[in-house]
Amino acid sequence: MDYHQLVGLRQRHPAWRLLCSPHAPLIVSFLEQTFVSPNLRSLDQHSLAARLDDLLYGLNQELGDNGYPRPAIEYLDTWADNANGWLRKYYPPGSDEAHFELTPATEQAVAWLASLGKRQFIGTESRLLAIFELLKQMVEGSETDPQQRIAELEKRKAALDEEIARIRSGDLQLMDDTRVKERFLEVSATARSLLADFREVEQNFRDLDRAVRERIATWDGGKGALLGDIFGERDMIRDSDQGRSFRAFWEFLMSPARQEELTALLSRAFELAPVQSLEPDRRLLRVHYDWLDAGESAQRTVARLSEQLRRYLDDQAWLENRRIMHLLRDIETQALALREHPPEGEPFSLDESAPSLNLALDRPLYSPPLKPRIDAQILLEGKTESDTAALFEQIYIDKAQLLAQIRQALRQHPRISLGELLQQYPLRQGLAELVAYLDLAANDKRSAFDDSQPQLIQWHDAEGRLRRASVPLIVFSQ
Repeated sequence: MDYHQLVGLRQRHPAWRLLCSPHAPLIVSFLEQTFVSPNLRSLDQHSLAARLDDLLYGLNQELGDNGYPRPAIEYLDTWADNANGWLRKYYPPGSDEAHFELTPATEQAVAWLASLGKRQFIGTESRLLAIFELLKQMVEGSETDPQQRIAELEKRKAALDEEIARIRSGDLQLMDDTRVKERFLEVSATARSLLADFREVEQNFRDLDRAVRERIATWDGGKGALLGDIFGERDMIRDSDQGRSFRAFWEFLMSPARQEELTALLSRAFELAPVQSLEPDRRLLRVHYDWLDAGESAQRTVARLSEQLRRYLDDQAWLENRRIMHLLRDIETQALALREHPPEGEPFSLDESAPSLNLALDRPLYSPPLKPRIDAQILLEGKTESDTAALFEQIYIDKAQLLAQIRQALRQHPRISLGELLQQYPLRQGLAELVAYLDLAANDKRSAFDDSQPQLIQWHDAEGRLRRASVPLIVFSQ
């Protein structure tokens, strides 16, 4: 970093402007307690203003009436102004109330200020082991010699066999309390930093969405060139190192088996006595669900970009169709005028309105007709040694019975949602039965889908494990 680069950062970067603000203690403390500490993505304007009002009232009682005399909503609008950029103010789809969320720059400033405080425990061993593990993964994952990789795996297998033999002999080495605490604090810090990374990824897609809207509003050329530029930028973000890492993380997190494994590991870690002595935040037990919410928010931003492109294509198609209709009306008007006043001179005629083309290469090659030859043969009864029990274990969904359950519920209520219906008639055949309900709702004109209000459907599979599925709000009507 040179002098001019730092001068530019000091003038333009929102995090630096926040640190230079005379109200930085108020802004940072309020935003940290409201968004960062409870892992909240966004808050509506009414709730956020009410919390800031309570804080301002307490500070004015302590500092005097001249401390912070302005209303809370004015402070929020100032913090969300483009000149500051510490909050993002937006209106979610289907809502007329403004919402606020942290910007990545503000979260960076909050994290940096938090790092200035004195830490009660500084762990070095866990980070050193993490460095060794990452280096081993890099070297082993880039090794192209099969024999070298096999030798490394054999070495690892020998170490595991040695450890198993030592445990069987009674030599069970446990991790001491200090190491347990160190690793848990490292896990907690990394888990929270992932949420900040999600905000930055979402901000990149949001910047692309804003650039697309601005370019569409001022574009006067062909749509092919515009779409080529837009998709090029989108592919550049998706194929970048950050985009590939985000996709790999999202696919890993969306695995139900990984979610259950992570939930079990967090629960067992919180039951350890050294971890309980740290009095950890219990919200860390649900941090992977916060990751899911943050990832879904980034995915919705990408969906808005696709929706903007589709709307642009629809508008262009409507304009082109309108121009074609104007040309056809003009031709019809001129034809009617010529019918009353035909042109003088030799009459002319058109055999066809368009030339007919008969290309030799378009003709298919000759194929002789197939004459089937049927041999008269008596079919004999065969024998098989395979197990036929699988033929009788197929799941059959009786849609007539499901439809009867829907009609029975609608006799008591004029309309009922799928979640309320499943409280009366729980799923007995799992996901297949849920898909059958979705098919019935899609084929029923009186049913309604609302994608903005998802519902969480739960059931237990044949092995007794709890399964969940998020579906749009489905309402059946009489």
